[in-house]
Amino acid sequence: MFGDLISDILSEEHKLLRETVRKFVKERIAPVASEIDEKDEFPENLFKEMAGLGFTGILVPEEYGGFGDDLLSAVIVLEEISRESASLALSLLAHSVLCAHPIMRFGNEKQKKKYLPKLASGEIIGGLAITEPDAGSDTASIKTIAKEKTDRFIICGSKIFITNGSIADVLILYAKTSPEKERKGISAFIYETKSPGFSVSKKFEKIGMRGSPTAGLFFENSPCSKENLLGEKDKGFDILVKCFEVERITIAAISTGIAISALEWQIGHSRERKQFGAPIGNFEMIQQKIADDSANLEVIRTYLYLLAKNYDFKKDNRIETATVKLLAGELGVKASLDAIQILGGYGYTKEYPVERYLRDAKLMDIGAGTAEIMRYIIARVLLKKYIF
Repeated sequence: MFGDLISDILSEEHKLLRETVRKFVKERIAPVASEIDEKDEFPENLFKEMAGLGFTGILVPEEYGGFGDDLLSAVIVLEEISRESASLALSLLAHSVLCAHPIMRFGNEKQKKKYLPKLASGEIIGGLAITEPDAGSDTASIKTIAKEKTDRFIICGSKIFITNGSIADVLILYAKTSPEKERKGISAFIYETKSPGFSVSKKFEKIGMRGSPTAGLFFENSPCSKENLLGEKDKGFDILVKCFEVERITIAAISTGIAISALEWQIGHSRERKQFGAPIGNFEMIQQKIADDSANLEVIRTYLYLLAKNYDFKKDNRIETATVKLLAGELGVKASLDAIQILGGYGYTKEYPVERYLRDAKLMDIGAGTAEIMRYIIARVLLKKYIF
C-alpha cells in the first residue's frame, strides 16, 4: 500500500527478504500478537523460529553464521515484525543490533568467533546494559565501576530498564574503568550473565512493549575476564556513540512499522464506518488525519531506507540518525493516536490493536534518546559544525 518509491531503493534480494519476513509475520506472529501483549511473556518459541530463518543474525557477517552486515536488511526485518508485534521486534533489536553488532564492529577475532555464531543462531540471547537510575540520557554519568585486577575486571554497580535483561546470556556492558576521567574513562565489556555476583530484579510492568522483558541488573563484585574487554580500555564512549547511530536507525524502523499498521486501520475503518449516511472517510477532518500521516510516513520512511542503504559507519552520522529517530518516533505516536480517534469508542477498547500500537510506539519516542535529546543533538552539532 505504501512506499512505491522505496521499491526502487531495494534490490531483488531485499524484496525477497521482505516477502519472507511478511509471510512469517502473517502466519506465526499475527495470530498471537495480542496474546503476547496480554500475557507479557517473552515468546521464546517464536524467537527460535526467527533464528531458524536467520533473523537473529541480522548485522552478523556470513562468515560467522549470520545474515550479513546489511543495515537495510535489518530495517526491513524489524519494520515488518513491528507491524504486528513491536515488542518482539524490540527484543530482536536488543539481541542483534545492541549486542551482536558492537562485537562485530569492535571485537577482536577471538571474541567474534566465540560469540557471533551463537548470537546469530539464537543459541544465546544478547542485550545492552548502559542505563542506570541516575544516568539515562546523560550516559557519561554512569556510576557502575570496573576495577582492574591482574587477569580480570571486577564489576560493581547496577543498571535499569534493560531490554532482554532477564533473559540475556550476554550483555554489552558499559562501566567506568577510570572514573576520574568521566566520559573518557568508560569501557565496554562483553559480559556473561552466568558470572558470579550477577542478579536480576523483578521484571518491570510496562504499559507497552509487553512480551519484551525489561529488568534491572545488579553487579556485586562480579568478575569479567580481561579477554572480554571490547575495544580499548577507556574508549567505550566512542563505541557507544557509533552504536547509538545504528540503534536509532533500527528503532526508527520499529516506529515506521507501527505507523504503517496504524494508518492501515485508519483507512480501513474510514471506508467501512458510516455516520450521517456516509462513510466517515468522506469527512474532511478524517481525510486530513489520513493525508498528514500518509505524507509524513512516505517522507520519513524513504529517508530511513536511503539512510540505511547508504550508511557509512566511518562518518559522523549523528544529525541524520537523530533526525530519523526523532521524526519516526513522533509519527508512530501520532498515527496511533489518530487511529484511536478515527475508530472512536472501538479504538479505546482492547478489541482492536490500535491502542496497543500507541502503547508500543511511545517507548520509541523515549528509548535510545528522548525526542528532546534528539533535538538537542541536532542543534548542538549544527551550531558547532557550521559558522556563517
